Amino acid sequence: MTRRSCAVYTVGVISAHLLVVGVALMVAQVFRTVMHDRLKKEIVLVEGSRVFESWKTPPPPVYMEFFFFNVTNVNEFLGGAKPQVSQVGPYTYREYRYKDNVSMLDGNNRVSAYNTKSFVFLRDRSVGDPAEDNITTVNIPAWAVMNKVKDSFWKSSVVSLLMNSVGSGLFTTRTVDELLWGYEDPLLRRVAATSPDVEAVFGLMYKKNGSNDGEFVFNTGQQNHLDYGRVVTWQGQSQLTFWSSNQSNSINGSDGSAFHPLLDRKERIYVFTPDLCRSIHMDFEKDVEVKGIPAFRFTPPRSVFASKEENPANEGFCVTPQECLGTGLLKVSPCRKGAPVVASFPHFFLADSQYVSAVGGMRPDRAHHQTFLDLNPTTGVIVRASKRAQINILMNRVSGFPKTRTLNETVFPVMFLNESVVIDDASAARIHKLLLIVTLGSNFPLIIVALGGVLLLVFIILMVRDRKHKREVKRIVFSKPLYASSADDDTSYSPVHKKEKDDPQNGTYIGLTPTAEPQA
Repeated sequence: MTRRSCAVYTVGVISAHLLVVGVALMVAQVFRTVMHDRLKKEIVLVEGSRVFESWKTPPPPVYMEFFFFNVTNVNEFLGGAKPQVSQVGPYTYREYRYKDNVSMLDGNNRVSAYNTKSFVFLRDRSVGDPAEDNITTVNIPAWAVMNKVKDSFWKSSVVSLLMNSVGSGLFTTRTVDELLWGYEDPLLRRVAATSPDVEAVFGLMYKKNGSNDGEFVFNTGQQNHLDYGRVVTWQGQSQLTFWSSNQSNSINGSDGSAFHPLLDRKERIYVFTPDLCRSIHMDFEKDVEVKGIPAFRFTPPRSVFASKEENPANEGFCVTPQECLGTGLLKVSPCRKGAPVVASFPHFFLADSQYVSAVGGMRPDRAHHQTFLDLNPTTGVIVRASKRAQINILMNRVSGFPKTRTLNETVFPVMFLNESVVIDDASAARIHKLLLIVTLGSNFPLIIVALGGVLLLVFIILMVRDRKHKREVKRIVFSKPLYASSADDDTSYSPVHKKEKDDPQNGTYIGLTPTAEPQA
């Protein structure tokens, strides 16, 4: 076998081995498993891990937008007409959040922290000045006090007199700053004088600037990547006490800041939010892309706030069997000191149509009012998110308060917020780099197969050329024998004499004589 043939067959053998090994590795998913195992070890809430510092101090900017519903027909509504509201906003704040007092527990299997938040107003992202813009809305302190004393005729009579004396009505006009960050309410001031547990100051975000919601204990994900970021306890409790069933009181999922890697479209993710005093779940909706990063969009389905008739599992969220609202609403008074506060999605998105039609100015829209999380499935990192929630007050007739006798039960919108975040460019670049490493590592067998395929193609080309070369060699025809004399040769071999002479030493003697010229 020639060197040429040997080289050709060597290429063939190498290509065959690469193809066999590559296909075997692809079937066994060895490299994919190795890369996923590495991710599970890297993405843990432990000092020195790839994600720990960004979990403590998230780099992407978070924005909090507040939208208020300004009531335009107070007197007509108190006379029995349908309320009319107009949306005012956004008033936008940059939200700075970080984990404070971080401590490792249980051999790095758990970590405790406080979620601290602070807010800075952004005028260029807002419609006006919160210190000057006035909003007419429900007088929440008055409704809270009325609901607190409604079961006592004597207390309700006293409160009714107090409201008249301090000029506290069912509606109030305040600046955005006052409604958000607090103002001293005259009725609360009088009540606080005799009830130490009542504060004289009220605000929708009162004491939430530079504060936290209490201690969280999280699972680090070191033992099981599916437990990464999962809330173990909140304020020292593994179960809530606000609701009437164990399922409703369960603390499930993360706090919304971390999700386990290697997400699947079929799974349901859970988020525990102290603002709603409960956990909610989200399902996969669609594939999206943010700054070139692939992501799964998870959204809360209608069943999250569905009525007990539509979703029996939600019966535990009824304050009492009589205080159970319809689909799209959650009465959170058990964790709001008895105030008749009702949570929903903005503009009653996903709620029963009766709540939308009861208030003029409601226009639910998926694009502007849906809560969603866009998570990169490989790393579990949030690449974009919007948490949208609306605060409402349940207004109805309250015994002992003549001002409410003309009211029909109405879930009255006060404000909704949009807490949003999009991954920053620097973080996106790091995610791209990590995804590239994971992709190349996981698909290394495919690279081997591709290389084997290229070598196979080279082998086929060499084989074709080799056979063509052999056929060309066979077609070569020699015009005369190798040792034949040319017609033009001027010499020939001939004996010296006609009879051969024996040479005793050298045998037959053959002399080289010129060829005679033919006679004419």
